[in-house]
Amino acid sequence: MSVGGHKGVTVRELLSDTVGGLHLEMLAGAGGIDRLVTVPRVQKPGLALTGYLVPVHPERIQVLGYAEISYLDTLDAERVRRSVEGLCALEPACLAVTRGLEVPEALREVCEHKRVPLLRTPLMSSVFISRVVKFLEGRLSPSTTLHGVLVDVFGVGILLVGKSGIGKSEAALDLVLRGHRLVADDIVELQVGAPDAVIGSGSDVIKHHMEIRGLGIINVKDLFGVAAVRDAKKVELCVELVEWDEDEEYDRIGLDEVKYPILGVEIPLLRIPVRPGRNITTIIEVAARNQLLKLRGHHSAREFQDQITRAIAESQATSVPRGEVE
Repeated sequence: MSVGGHKGVTVRELLSDTVGGLHLEMLAGAGGIDRLVTVPRVQKPGLALTGYLVPVHPERIQVLGYAEISYLDTLDAERVRRSVEGLCALEPACLAVTRGLEVPEALREVCEHKRVPLLRTPLMSSVFISRVVKFLEGRLSPSTTLHGVLVDVFGVGILLVGKSGIGKSEAALDLVLRGHRLVADDIVELQVGAPDAVIGSGSDVIKHHMEIRGLGIINVKDLFGVAAVRDAKKVELCVELVEWDEDEEYDRIGLDEVKYPILGVEIPLLRIPVRPGRNITTIIEVAARNQLLKLRGHHSAREFQDQITRAIAESQATSVPRGEVE
């Protein structure tokens, strides 16, 4: 497993975005188009335009909405220059004007001179902030790639891992034949999403393809239709396929809570021994159903243990000699 992360997103990448729906255009400061945005949080400068610069953080997007532009419109050109120069001196990644507002000429001139990109979008401030934060979180959050298979089984994202040739792809193909969905085969790209969530997806190059030894490369989407694949899924359970070892002790009750760490997030782990005669696909389906029960507060193994404990306690209570009770 290789771990990495993005050091930053350039303003050039923000401008070229066609997925996040940012709709940005360049107004001035093209000389700083390769400035980096290094954190997903954005700021509205507010008081910074009046000279109070303490809250301003470098390498963030500064969003100028109706309030900020209206304030600058009340100033003469020289005061606008001083106000914006103070903001640009703190090295923001860029300034983004929302609602398609017209900007003071002095603002354009300062941004051009300071090589701070001045962008504009027709979106309302709240909509733009929501979209750009989502875009930046997707690009800046820690990521890794892992050799395995990711499938969606009954709505549960299951990551199949194990040594090469153990049967991960074959199990995934069988699951697809049973109506479940393939997310990624061989190379799974993983990224931290919401807190305590890891999102898995397939590589753009081999997305929706599988390698089946003896058969070759197949396109699952073409063979089984769009309902047999999905682009991304939250990883909620990790299943490690291991070769059966007679000397190995395997969990037979299900009380052990083993975790598989991915990018600092602890994912529940099951180790499933593989040998002839074991229907691995059925076991994975049952594991998915059992995980759904656990997410809803029903832990079968613990409930079984509690039932056994109560039965033993009741048996001991009824077996006490009458004389001892008296």
